[in-house]
Amino acid sequence: MIARPAPRIFVSAGEPSGDLHGAAVVEALRARHPGAVIEALGGPRMAAAGAAIRYPMEGLAAFGLVEVLTKLGAHVKLLRALRADFRAGRYDLVILIDYPGFHVRVAEAARAAGTKVLYYIAPQLWAWRPGRARRFASAVDRLAVVLPFEQRFFGALGLASEYVGHPLVDRIDWPTRAHARGQLGIPLESRVLGIFPGSRHQEIRRLWHPFRDAARQLLSEGRCDRVLVAGTADGEYPDPGPLEILRGDPIPIFAASDAALAKSGTTTLEAALADVPMVVAYKVHPLTWQMFQRLRTVEWVSLVNLVAEREVVPEMLQGQARAGTLADALRPLLDPRHPLTLAQRDGLALVRQRLGQPGATTRVVALADELLGP
Repeated sequence: MIARPAPRIFVSAGEPSGDLHGAAVVEALRARHPGAVIEALGGPRMAAAGAAIRYPMEGLAAFGLVEVLTKLGAHVKLLRALRADFRAGRYDLVILIDYPGFHVRVAEAARAAGTKVLYYIAPQLWAWRPGRARRFASAVDRLAVVLPFEQRFFGALGLASEYVGHPLVDRIDWPTRAHARGQLGIPLESRVLGIFPGSRHQEIRRLWHPFRDAARQLLSEGRCDRVLVAGTADGEYPDPGPLEILRGDPIPIFAASDAALAKSGTTTLEAALADVPMVVAYKVHPLTWQMFQRLRTVEWVSLVNLVAEREVVPEMLQGQARAGTLADALRPLLDPRHPLTLAQRDGLALVRQRLGQPGATTRVVALADELLGP
């Protein structure tokens, strides 16, 4: 019997959250195929998991139609290099993780060269570009979705997908509040506000000042005793005053917080898993916002509300993301007995239920095995 040659796999993630999920995929692939050649567009987490970083992701990430234009040259150059790799038959399988605008084009390039494509964490076409779903589906062999309503969306268009559950359910082993506060040196009786302004420089630049000023207002009113900021390694947070910038793992901050002010995105699901009441905010370039408003097809922006299919958390977007407005929305959530806090916790429990069971990465690797063949 002739043994199957070791597979050659390319795993691609263009931003920090994708690097995190990609690392879990790489680890699972290594366990399943010890001799596999695994190369990547990725960052330090995927490298630590055992992928050879052929293309570093640093400097690529941007969110918004206008913002992406500033990265266009780097993306064009990278896509050209990947096309050459695919035409040369360098890989048996390409696994693309999130990062939709660029990865849809990568998928098309791989399929054109005859390389199998598995897309993990589908583009949010349901939010604002449902007309592109069929073009997207024609570029992938298998689609793994992580939100329950996504399977219904793609299914209504006649497109098959696999709901694998959300990788956050696998990744996070939540510490108790007592343990997290002990780790951070915070008394159990303190009222703690967690601030999560994002990982992209553009996000931090737009959200930091209103987030900071809202927190300062609540501190001055005595509504909270400590404010913990989930900072990135190289993020800039001017004039933080009494706010504590904690760089590194944000999980203890979630676990220690009574309430959170969070940027829209995966952060909101992390807060939901930690059962932390929150206010969600986001700001983009004004032109990006205008275009999004014309194209959007969903009522809500935050993943928490989308998964619950109702408003669980308040969304303060664009012009509403001002210090005073944010402070007003956060104030009741810092009281654990307030009716708004109790109602939100009921909604967060529903979100946790709908995120699925552990095992997302295992299911993704099973799909990869199907594409690699016997």
